[in-house]
Amino acid sequence: MKLYKTFREGSKINQIICAILINLPVLSYGASIGWMSPMTLLLQSENTPRGVPLTDAEVSWMAAIPYLVCMPCNILVAVIADKVGRKITVIFISLASAASWVLLLSSFNIWVLILARALVGVTMSGCYVTCPIYTKEISDNSIRGALGCLVILFHTTGNLFLYVIGDLLNYNIILWICLMIPTVHVVAFLFMPESPSYLVKKGKFEAACSALAWLKCSTEDDLKVREEFDVITKEQKNDETNSKFSLKEIFFDKTLRRAYQIVAVVTLSREVCGAIPVLNFAGDIFNLASKDSGLVLTPNQQAMLLGAVQVVGSVLASSVVEKSGRKPLLFLTSLISGVSMCVLGTWFMLRDFNVSAASWVPLLTLCVCIFCDSSGLQPISVVLPGEIFSFKYRGIVMGTTMACASLLDFLQLLFFKPLANAVGIQISFYFFGIVCLLMAAYVIIIIPETKARCLEDIYKDLFKKKTKVIDKEVTRA
Repeated sequence: MKLYKTFREGSKINQIICAILINLPVLSYGASIGWMSPMTLLLQSENTPRGVPLTDAEVSWMAAIPYLVCMPCNILVAVIADKVGRKITVIFISLASAASWVLLLSSFNIWVLILARALVGVTMSGCYVTCPIYTKEISDNSIRGALGCLVILFHTTGNLFLYVIGDLLNYNIILWICLMIPTVHVVAFLFMPESPSYLVKKGKFEAACSALAWLKCSTEDDLKVREEFDVITKEQKNDETNSKFSLKEIFFDKTLRRAYQIVAVVTLSREVCGAIPVLNFAGDIFNLASKDSGLVLTPNQQAMLLGAVQVVGSVLASSVVEKSGRKPLLFLTSLISGVSMCVLGTWFMLRDFNVSAASWVPLLTLCVCIFCDSSGLQPISVVLPGEIFSFKYRGIVMGTTMACASLLDFLQLLFFKPLANAVGIQISFYFFGIVCLLMAAYVIIIIPETKARCLEDIYKDLFKKKTKVIDKEVTRA
């Protein structure tokens, strides 16, 4: 029996099921990131199951190495996904995640721990390069934004899940539970279809029609299935008209270059909005802020609080992104995040001048920053590249921009604390705030709305904006 007959004809339930399974490796990746908070506290304590506590330098390398590995892997995973397909690449991501958990189970040797964390970098690159693209390519325009936000929801849920079980269960049980996630995923995902766009690219037209029919809970000769197939085929033919190296072509084509600029600005701005150092150094920031005040939280309580705020933000993003549109949501979260970071910087500056300020301000502003990141900045930076580029360019665009983002994350984690100590932590937060406020202005002036729009319409907007800028320059001259 055909699988599409299981549900009402025209239902989007198969797309939702497929998108959930596509993003299940992200849950495992989120758990990998969340693992650092409670487990390194344990491994550095006197009760460490390792016998000898980890040093600060060892923990720093365990935290930073995934981002270093992620830089080359972002581009490598993009190439693999274009060559062998999205489906095989997603399965490979889960296998890398499983290998990481197995290594953590097998040894406490520091080099094994670092190698296990290095594999997290491989998983990270796949989750943020392949999973958003794959999700976009199996989704109808009406729900692609909501399903695209699943990557952030699963990431934040994975973080919170590990924070909670890290406080309740012992070291080995946690690792066995985490190992189950990629193992179950590999088995379940074997039954999912390949991306129709990839199948069309490979000339497998019958398989593409079959995949579209299953995703739309319909028959292969259904009008909507044929229309979607024609759109994908037209997109592929447009890509084939020029056989140049795709990245080179992007920089020589004015419209593509402008689209790439938008994706790069949105992606890199998100990385320096303050969320990365806040999530990784929340304990130090809270401890610094709570000096001489009654507001004290344990490190794991702080992690749970921020993790819960992340999940709430990502749930909101999935709920409202199709109603509000990409542009309003990105603008609002950039603006609020910028104001909150500037308020936090001012709070630290006032404290340095011995001016009394409410002790709850750091907690509130950090929660606002994390909420804005997970509800707008992060999901839109993931959804936008898939909507603003065709199949030919999606992989290389995601690969190169995420590689640059990984470099920024690595440098932030390595130098945030030394720079904050050298110039004052308030300068760091003012910098994050200014970046977010500039991003809000950029959204209003430059970025087009992409909600439920085809690529052709989006590019017409980009071309019009470019023409208006040129006309203004000519008029001034």
